[in-house]
Amino acid sequence: MEKRKIYFLGLITLLVFPLPAFFILYFSEGIDPLDILKIGDHWFQNILYGFCLGLAYALFAFVILQAPIFRKVPLKVTDLVKKLRLNYLDAIFLSICAGIGEELLFRVGVQYYLGIYLTAILFVAVHGYFSLKKPLMSLYGLLVLPLALILGFGYEYFGFWFAAAIHFFYDLTLFAAIIGWKKVD
Repeated sequence: MEKRKIYFLGLITLLVFPLPAFFILYFSEGIDPLDILKIGDHWFQNILYGFCLGLAYALFAFVILQAPIFRKVPLKVTDLVKKLRLNYLDAIFLSICAGIGEELLFRVGVQYYLGIYLTAILFVAVHGYFSLKKPLMSLYGLLVLPLALILGFGYEYFGFWFAAAIHFFYDLTLFAAIIGWKKVD
């Protein structure tokens, strides 16, 4: 896969993933998509807290991933970053796309109908982190599942931009760590 394709997939995530949520909520529930994207009174504080929580969870995950058992877990994102020689600007772009696009689809759309817990499980499963064929991959899924729950509860209590900030900064922190490892290899 070349870098242009990953950018294209990032744009699909950002621009196309939200469409089913917007369409279904608008036509079945009468919810205006612009209402979902409104920035509330405490927007700066919520985004800042989201960044901090995303960073904290990424650092927590990073520490856990250093355990010997995780060395045997093939993480697709690590291989992708190394293969495509992604840089920090690529990481920022892809993190924005995932943070906004995936949160609009999962938290705004799917969670509205399935609730926080089922959406969190679906979110982790769709990313391929639960696998009967690769049980060690499911171990990583169990590490990410609490983050998916935090995203769900964060969206419910603090709004969309809080959840998007957590997702963005978690992804960005892990991308940055992987890019940093690449330079050491």
